[in-house]
Amino acid sequence: MPLYIHALACAFGLGSWVSINGLWVELPLIVNILPEGWDLPSYLTVIIQLANLGPLLVTLAHKFCPGRLRENLVIYTVLSIGVVACVLLALFWRNTTVLLGQPRSTAFFILTLFLALVDCTSSVTFLPFMMQLPAKYITTYFIGEGLSGLVPGLVALAQGVGISKCVNVSHTSDNLTGDTTYEVETQYLSPNFSTEIFFSFLAVMTVISLGAFIILNRVPRTFELSTENLVADTDTVATVCRGLEDVNPSTRIPDEDKKKQIKVLLPVPLHTGYQLAFIYFMVVWVNGATNGLLPSVQTFSCMPYGNMAYHLSAALSSVANPVACIIAMFFPKRSLVFLGFLCLLGSGFGGYNMAMAAMSPCPLLQDTPLGDAIIVLSWVFFTGLLSYVKVMVGVILRDRSHSALVWCGAAVQAGSLLGSVIMFPLINIYHLFQSGDICNTKCPLS
Repeated sequence: MPLYIHALACAFGLGSWVSINGLWVELPLIVNILPEGWDLPSYLTVIIQLANLGPLLVTLAHKFCPGRLRENLVIYTVLSIGVVACVLLALFWRNTTVLLGQPRSTAFFILTLFLALVDCTSSVTFLPFMMQLPAKYITTYFIGEGLSGLVPGLVALAQGVGISKCVNVSHTSDNLTGDTTYEVETQYLSPNFSTEIFFSFLAVMTVISLGAFIILNRVPRTFELSTENLVADTDTVATVCRGLEDVNPSTRIPDEDKKKQIKVLLPVPLHTGYQLAFIYFMVVWVNGATNGLLPSVQTFSCMPYGNMAYHLSAALSSVANPVACIIAMFFPKRSLVFLGFLCLLGSGFGGYNMAMAAMSPCPLLQDTPLGDAIIVLSWVFFTGLLSYVKVMVGVILRDRSHSALVWCGAAVQAGSLLGSVIMFPLINIYHLFQSGDICNTKCPLS
């Protein structure tokens, strides 16, 4: 039974971000067809953050109408919307309309908004739902969440996304002499299967997640209760004490003695206010870096090193996420000092990635095996270290209460929103990051 529930929890977590992660790994094919080109990633980050309306409404409902929001119905709804949106995306993603005199990918943007609404809302519904299961299953859920990035990445690699080659192309001038010139151009190879099939695969993954949730929601709650859930909060203890008092009025205890007993029964706070603030700060920062700041510039930081470095960094960093979750399952470390150190170390690797993106198209150690290895490892360690921190913070907040996980999801989306808002003007308005053609870019020798 535990392995069965672990598999369901993993499959359920798979649907949390599979559609948006799938869009990111498919970008090398999409940008060559849609009119926005390589500006598309920054548009996607803004659209994804607009979808934070979903988690905002859920969080406000928990705040002002506690106990009235049925999370099960919300999860059913968002996963069903995700399936329909993936199917429609496979059918209409190429459709464009003319806005302000320029063609725009209207259908793609609208359907992406619905997919982002599904994935963003999962942050404040999927995790709280996992509170119904023992704590050991939440790590399995995070493994599934990590696989939501790994599985589309592996499928995209099998598809051959963005593989290109440099070829000599002849051009004949228009003058009477008929001189022929040769230029090196980048040509992208045809993928092994179409983008429509890839989007259909995302729909299948979402269906699997929906099916896993339906089964999990119907599994009898025969699990062994953990001690941290025996006393949920102050009101529960007070209600139990009042119930015992009313049953046998002759055995009433003086108020002072009763207060002492209640004080003994009440759980000791796990963390101080400052420690809790630090935990939520890590949630905001980690998700701001991994969901907003760095994804917008991954192409700028990796493409100057070549297609192989770009694909290795994308694939191996996707692998690093579930691997970090598995490590967290077998080697959990809740020390805030240790987690803060890992957060700082992972941020250092993220800073290197950001610096290389800012130096594009001529970053450090370009055209050298050492430079290729460093940029790939930097992305792997950045993703892996911060993923471990993300999992352990989720486990810590799970042990506090249901509302702590709800606010954790809200902090996740707040960090992602902040990172995206910062990066969009830097890329699209101030143009601090510049892409280069790997076949034609000439960099001065350092």
